[in-house]
Amino acid sequence: MGDAHQHSEFGDILAVCDVDDRHSERARNDERIGRGRADAYNDYRRVLDRDDIDVVSIVTPDHWHVKVAIEALQSGKHVFCQKPLTLTLEENRLIRQACQTHPELAFVVGTQQRGDKRRFLRAVNLVRKGLLGEVTKVTCGINGSPTGGPFKVETPPAELDWDRWLGPAPKTGYMKRRCHYEFRWWYEYSGGKFTDWGAHHIDIALWALGLDQHGSGPTEIDGADAEHPVPFENGRPTVNDSYNTSHDFNVVHRFPSGLEMHVTSRGDNGILFEGSKGRLFVNRRRITGRPVEESWDKDLFTQDDLANLYKGKPHEGHKANFFRCVREGGLPVSDVFSHVQTMNACHLSSIAARLGRTIRWDPQSEQIMGDDQASAMMSRAPRSGFEYPEV
Repeated sequence: MGDAHQHSEFGDILAVCDVDDRHSERARNDERIGRGRADAYNDYRRVLDRDDIDVVSIVTPDHWHVKVAIEALQSGKHVFCQKPLTLTLEENRLIRQACQTHPELAFVVGTQQRGDKRRFLRAVNLVRKGLLGEVTKVTCGINGSPTGGPFKVETPPAELDWDRWLGPAPKTGYMKRRCHYEFRWWYEYSGGKFTDWGAHHIDIALWALGLDQHGSGPTEIDGADAEHPVPFENGRPTVNDSYNTSHDFNVVHRFPSGLEMHVTSRGDNGILFEGSKGRLFVNRRRITGRPVEESWDKDLFTQDDLANLYKGKPHEGHKANFFRCVREGGLPVSDVFSHVQTMNACHLSSIAARLGRTIRWDPQSEQIMGDDQASAMMSRAPRSGFEYPEV
């Protein structure tokens, strides 16, 4: 509903779609969304079939994102897709390839922190200008997943198409705590906090450090310091009636330069940069540290700097930037190609934590090295009838 309200400022919403009829009807009749005139669908393909629709906004659970997004691009639609963009490392490659195949279409990822000039953009600029000196450690505090369960299998509500909600995911009985917002705490549909908040804070960290381009990334990811709320065997939960994403972890990414990035559930939610000249902390509420207190970046954060971060476009809100790219072309500030680098780090964190050991990664070939068990976790075959389209 929040995304739809914002999209309505830039165009007419002609259709809404949800596998839960309660949701689609509420949106269809909302005075800022459907205004009682939009068509409501249960099957997103009916939206993609329409020639009078230019833009689609994908706010499904994570395990549906890439399939819908690729089909939207192939139908000629511009795409706004919420974070986290992907469920697996394989999906990263698929969506990147699909966007390369359709450069004429705008595609933005819903990482709105890239639009926050007072905090996150200032932090990125401070780091990029070298004002912290050589950054040797960055800590991404993303909190841990909640714990809960066991939950009972129930009869799905009549207004919910549970089979279509599952879609590409494995078939399983309906549990209220698997569905809607709570899907985040099950590896079957998401990555817990590794992807939920990692998609935000790891993104800012890599962007600031210039490590958001293809071929960059860590070479070792240590997941030994991670706990899960249910037993795991060979990287898979052994029970299916409780939340299973990690609730307590400190995963360490090591880069060829000697940089360490800690992805942790401990401490404050936010990003801490530690450099040879100073430390800087930033989150959605504040930006603190000596570089800020003493205004080290005074006169060093110009409109040209903002335009550079915005890929040559003016600084403006997240949705406004997207619709500018729809009109003018070019890449949005939150583009697929840099976000894939973020999602590589998010998924590698998850795999290392689930296995409880160090895994090795080749950022150039984007392969896990010398570990067949970990490599097998780079992808997941979709359920029959919900396969990816050919890219």
